[in-house]
Amino acid sequence: MTRPRTTYDAVILAGGAGRRLGGRDKAALTVAGRPLLWRVLQAAQRARQVVVVGQVDTPDGVRRVLEDPAGGGPVAGINAGVGALSQPAPWTCVLAVDQPGAGPALASITAALDTVGPDVDALCHRDGTGHAQWLLAAYRHPALLTALTEHGTGHGVAMGRLVAPMRFEYLSAGAEHIGDIDTWTDHADWEQRLSHEQGDTGR
Repeated sequence: MTRPRTTYDAVILAGGAGRRLGGRDKAALTVAGRPLLWRVLQAAQRARQVVVVGQVDTPDGVRRVLEDPAGGGPVAGINAGVGALSQPAPWTCVLAVDQPGAGPALASITAALDTVGPDVDALCHRDGTGHAQWLLAAYRHPALLTALTEHGTGHGVAMGRLVAPMRFEYLSAGAEHIGDIDTWTDHADWEQRLSHEQGDTGR
C-alpha cells in the first residue's frame, strides 16, 4: 500500500483500566509475542507526531502525556493528546491501545486521506455489528478541535457526544482487522489469529 501524501498525527489512548482483564495494563499485555502498545506504535510509525496518553512506559523519543484529572475516559485522553501536538497535521488519527489489528486497519484509513471529500470530517470502519470504531479513526484536525472545545477537559464525556456533529465516511477495506481486547476470550481469539498469521508469513 502506497504511503499517503496527506500528513497526519497520531494520538494513542493507553490509559484504560482493563477492569474485565482483572486490572491488567492493556498497553503491556502481550499478544502473539508483542505488547499491545508496541503493535499500535508500529501502526502509527508513519505519523508525523505520535503522542501516547496514559501512565505507561513508552520508548525513547515517544511523547507521553496524562489527562487532567486522570481516569477521565477517552474524550479526556483525546483532549490531552491533541493539546500536546505541535503545529498539528491536517488529520489526527486516534487509536485505542487494545486494537491488535491496528496496523492494517489504520493503513486502509490513511490510504483514503488523499481522496476523501472536503465534506467528510472523519473516517473509520464499522465492526460486524455495525458499531463505528471511533477509537481507531482519522479525524480532520479542525473538526476534532472544534468538537473538543465544546466539552472542556472531556472528563466523563461519552465518545458519542464528541463525534455527534461530525460527518463520517465508513470504509469497508480493512474492516476485517478491527476489534479490541476487553476480555480474556478476546485475548485468546487475537492470540490465535495473530500467531497463525505470523506463522503463515514466516515471521
